Amino acid sequence: MHGGDDLLTKLLLVIAIAAAGVAIFERLRLPAIAGFLVMGALVGPGALGLAPPSEDVRGVAELGVVFLLFEIGLELPLASLRRAWRTALAAGGLQVALTISAVGALAWAAGATPATAVVFGGLAAMSSTALVVRLLQERGELDAPHGRLSLYILLFQDLCVVPMLLGLPILAGAVPAAPGPLALALAKTGGALGVLFGVAYFVLPRVLDRVARLGSRDLFSLFAFLLALGGAVAAEWLGLTLAVGAFAAGLVLGSSPYSHQLVTEIGPLRGVLLGIFFTAVGMLFDIRESARLWREVLLFVAAVLPIKAAVIYSVAVYALRNPRRVGVMTAAALSQTGEFSFVLIAAALPFGLVSPDLQQIFISGSLLSLLATPLVLALAPRLLTRSSERPRPARGSDAPAQAHVAIVGFGNTGRTLARVLRTVEIPYCVLEGNASTVAEARSAGEPILFGDAARRTTLERLGLAEARLVAIAISDPLATRAAVSLARDLAPRVPIVVRTRYVAEVDELHDVGATIVVAEEFEATLDLLSSCLRALGLPGEAVERLADQMRSEGYELLRAPPSLLLDPWLGELLRHGAPEWVEVPAGPAVGRSLAELALRTRTGASVLALERDAAIETNPPASARLAGGDRLLVLASADSLEQLRALLAGTA
Repeated sequence: MHGGDDLLTKLLLVIAIAAAGVAIFERLRLPAIAGFLVMGALVGPGALGLAPPSEDVRGVAELGVVFLLFEIGLELPLASLRRAWRTALAAGGLQVALTISAVGALAWAAGATPATAVVFGGLAAMSSTALVVRLLQERGELDAPHGRLSLYILLFQDLCVVPMLLGLPILAGAVPAAPGPLALALAKTGGALGVLFGVAYFVLPRVLDRVARLGSRDLFSLFAFLLALGGAVAAEWLGLTLAVGAFAAGLVLGSSPYSHQLVTEIGPLRGVLLGIFFTAVGMLFDIRESARLWREVLLFVAAVLPIKAAVIYSVAVYALRNPRRVGVMTAAALSQTGEFSFVLIAAALPFGLVSPDLQQIFISGSLLSLLATPLVLALAPRLLTRSSERPRPARGSDAPAQAHVAIVGFGNTGRTLARVLRTVEIPYCVLEGNASTVAEARSAGEPILFGDAARRTTLERLGLAEARLVAIAISDPLATRAAVSLARDLAPRVPIVVRTRYVAEVDELHDVGATIVVAEEFEATLDLLSSCLRALGLPGEAVERLADQMRSEGYELLRAPPSLLLDPWLGELLRHGAPEWVEVPAGPAVGRSLAELALRTRTGASVLALERDAAIETNPPASARLAGGDRLLVLASADSLEQLRALLAGTA
């Protein structure tokens, strides 16, 4: 009983420490993972000594890894991977392989054994999915080119965790290096994985479907935990690791229709156990040992992480032919070590592949890398604007004709605009930074250039000074701001229309020179608002005028605090009459004259015109009789319009 009390006390203390770390670091807008690690380090035996690590706490912390990998498997976007598997394989594969090679060579040169050097390279190759995705979302850059590339690389890194975990026994020498025993071990591992994936693919979805059909929320919750833990235990029985089993079960079930509900059930407890895990890892930090190894820690921060950043930049720019801006931003986002690095180092410790000194170096350097990532990502755009680079020559046709429209970006928006301009015979020229898109468009006869929109020399080739209009529709916020600023400098009097996704970009784009900024987030709100008002019976013309007025005021109403009341003048747009077409339905009004219906007296609506068979008669006489399908142009308020429709339909 005393042992149980001791375990509960330790768990309670660790959870309290984790909660405090999250609260403090969220307040500082720093990553929660770093909060777990820092708080664990402060109270661990290497600092204050308030919570000495124990095997009991570490055992519970391993459950956090199990649920983490199960949830990662569930949420892994395999559909996106199928669509962009070449990019993910090329970018992620090169990044992981080159980082392991470069960092491993550095570790080996520093005196590490070959096996330890490979493990250390694998630790450095991983990045923090949770941290990077959150930062990109907050900055509105998840859909930007560097955001998508970062996600592809992170996706590949997540998939690499399983082979890395499986390779630890081989690196540790637990499997003889001779071809025969090595081939046998690989065959056993492959067979175990086949059995695990086979059961997960053919059996678990059917069982999960039966459980869901019973309609019991409690049973579904219990079964969700059973799947995560059962997959982990089954993998261990087959000679694999707990983490591999949980990941395999989540990966297979991620394609089932119940994957989102499984994430809902697993998520809360996974967060608690994950906090325990990283807090327990932080307790391994020893400030005295780190101070003794300060040269090695400094080498890790000053050499290992820049090597990884250089690898990511080279892959993005030279291998994948992305603009330099994309390479810099991707490297800034992914240069830190991640949560799976700690999973790997925890798995490598029992095999003796990581020494205590190396463990201290890695934990200290990783803490610094996680804390520095938000700052590095914020400073990267300034580095881009201050640095100079010889531009890559843009390939394309000759200079565009005068009085044309310059379209920057050939995504859905750019292509649609080009089709409309071509239809009305307005000349245009397009700039696009994706080489494959340029090749495809050029083969279709489009006047398109290849180049980076954030480069002055590239925009000069569009002939902006002679353009009638500049339309910028690219998904990269940094490139959009740079393109607007450069375009305004090159063409001071030409209107610049810009599309952006997020609210925060509107004012800044106006400040750097945009004439009109179309915010997708605002436009979606206006569409929803207009549809609701029309569904409530308000005049369509009045609703459209309200939306237009909101646009002309720079969406100020949509950006105002919720407590701020609507401007009374905007309300007048809805209350007062506006010309509106009303169709006469089949009903009691058919065959009756306007005088007999007494529309103005009974509803307050004034009839301005009558349309029948595509012929319009203005100011129709009172003797005009209505027919089914006629359209009346009336001037009416919202209430009058509703009464008029009810009168014509016979429901008044």
